[in-house]
Amino acid sequence: MPCCALLPLMLAIPLLWPGLTAASYSQAEKGSQPARPRWRGKRGWMWNQFSVPEELNTSSHHVGQLRSDLDNGNSSLQYKLLGDGAGSIFVIDNRTGDIFAKQKLDREERSLYILRAQVIDTITGKAVEPESEFVIRVSDINDNEPKFLDEPYEAIIPEMSPEGSFVIQVTASDADDPASGNNARLLYSLLQGQPYFSVEPTTGVIRISSKMDRELQDEYWVIIQAKDMIGLPGALSGTTSVLIKLSDVNDNKPIFKESLYRLTVSESAPIGTSIGKIMASDNDIGENAELDYSMEEDNSQTFDIITDNETQEGIVTLKKKVDFEYQNHYRIRAKVRNRHVDAQLTEYHVEPSTTVIKVQVTDEDEPPVFLRPYYLFEIYEGRPHGSFVGVVSATDPDLRKSPIGYSIPRSKVFRIDDNGTIITTNSLDREISAWHNLSVSATEKYNTQQISQVPVYVQVLNINDHAPEFSEYYRTFVCENANPGQVIQTISAVDKDASTEEHHFYFNLSTEDTNNSSFIIIDNQELVFACKRSLSCTSPS
Repeated sequence: MPCCALLPLMLAIPLLWPGLTAASYSQAEKGSQPARPRWRGKRGWMWNQFSVPEELNTSSHHVGQLRSDLDNGNSSLQYKLLGDGAGSIFVIDNRTGDIFAKQKLDREERSLYILRAQVIDTITGKAVEPESEFVIRVSDINDNEPKFLDEPYEAIIPEMSPEGSFVIQVTASDADDPASGNNARLLYSLLQGQPYFSVEPTTGVIRISSKMDRELQDEYWVIIQAKDMIGLPGALSGTTSVLIKLSDVNDNKPIFKESLYRLTVSESAPIGTSIGKIMASDNDIGENAELDYSMEEDNSQTFDIITDNETQEGIVTLKKKVDFEYQNHYRIRAKVRNRHVDAQLTEYHVEPSTTVIKVQVTDEDEPPVFLRPYYLFEIYEGRPHGSFVGVVSATDPDLRKSPIGYSIPRSKVFRIDDNGTIITTNSLDREISAWHNLSVSATEKYNTQQISQVPVYVQVLNINDHAPEFSEYYRTFVCENANPGQVIQTISAVDKDASTEEHHFYFNLSTEDTNNSSFIIIDNQELVFACKRSLSCTSPS
C-alpha cells in the first residue's frame, strides 16, 4: 500500500503525548540538542503523531492539529509554532492550532523536524501551557532508484573455469527508507551476459554458467540491473556494466605452421652455421606460449635446433660438417613442446607436434684434397740428378673432377711433374742436410684459385762416401829414457758417414814405418802410440 494512502489512517489514530514525554522523545531524536526544562505541570496538550509524505506537490498540506485542553473556544487563546522550519516550512493557524506544510519535502535530505508549541492568552500575554516539543516526520515514498556506487566494475577470471565459479559481486544502494516497506529492498537480474554468466538475485554475486575459451573470445560485457520493491510493479531500477576478462591458461599445444620445411646448406659451411628457421604457433599468450624445439634423436648427429626466446622460432644449426659428395640431402624431424605445462593441464600436451625438415646440401668448388695428410720419402745421398724421390697425389672432390697441377715452391733441389712425381735436380749430401722439408701445392686447372698444400718430408739416407779422419792434428813429445811399451799418446779418428752403431776404426803404421820406427801402435779402439825401444829424449821435428 503506498505510504500516501496510510496518512489518513495515521492521522485518524489519536495519540496523546504529554509534554514531558514529547520532550524526552525529542531529545533522543536530536541527540546533541541542548536539554530543555522539564515541566511538572498538569498534562494539557493534545495532538496526533505528525507525518508528512515527501515529494507532495502542494503549497499547503495539512499536517495535523495542536490543541490545548484549556481551549474551550475562547478567542483569547493563540497558538505559536517555534523551532526547525517554523514559519518557513511549517506554519500554524494561531487560532485553531492546525499545522500546514508549505514546501515539498525530501526525506532523503531530512527525515524529521523538531518543533516547539506555545499557547498564549492574548489578554494577559502569558502562556497558559508549558512550551512542549513535538516531531514531524517525513514519510518515505519510492522516489529513488538503486545506484551502483563502485563503478566501473572489472573482473579477471581464468578461461575454462568450471560452472559456478565466482566472478565478482556488484552492490547497489537505494536512498529510500529500508524500514518503509519494500522501497529499498533490491533484486538483481542479468540483462546481458547469457548464457555464460548468471547473477544471484539477492546478493549481486556473478557466477560462471558455461565454460569459456579465451582463444575464441577474451572479454565480455555483462549488464546487471537492480530493482527496488523486490521487483514489484512500480519499482525503480538502475543498471551497471561489468567488464569480465579471461586470463590465459595453457590449454593449447603448439602446432607447426608447415608440415614440411625445405632448407639448404653449403658443404663449405662451418659448424654452428644457422641454416634456417622453423615456426610453431600457440594460441596461448605470455608464458603459456613459450616453446622449446628439439631434434628427434636419430637426427641429432649432424644438425641441432635452438629456440629463439624473443621470436619463439626454432633455429636449425649445423652440428657437423657436411660433404656434398658424401651425402647431398638429409631428411630430419623436429618437435616442439610448451616450456611451461601445468600439471593439471597435461591432457592438452600428451604428444608433441612434429614436422619434417628436408636439408639440401649444395656443392661448392672445393680445393684439391691430398690422399694423405703428409708424405715421407727416403733417398740415398749421392744419387744422380733426376733420381726418383716419391709420388704425391691429390684429387678434386667436386663432381667435375678438375685435372690437378703440382708445384714445389722455393725448392732448388727437387721438382715435381703433373703426375705428382718428385725427382731430384741436384745431388744430395746427407752430411750437408739429412732432411728436406717440402710443401707441395696442388692446383685445379679449371680454377687456379683452388689450391691445397701438403707437407712432404724427404730423408737423405747415408752411403759410405767419407774416409775416416783423425780427430785433430797430433804433436807428441817423448822422453829419451822412456821405457819400451810406455804409452806416449792416445789418438782417435772420426767418420762423417752415419752408422747404425758406433764406428770401428783400424789403425796401423805404414810398412816403411813399421820396419824402421822406434814406435808401435796398439789398436785399442782408441789408438795407443807407445815406445818400441829405449830412446834418447828427443822432440819431434
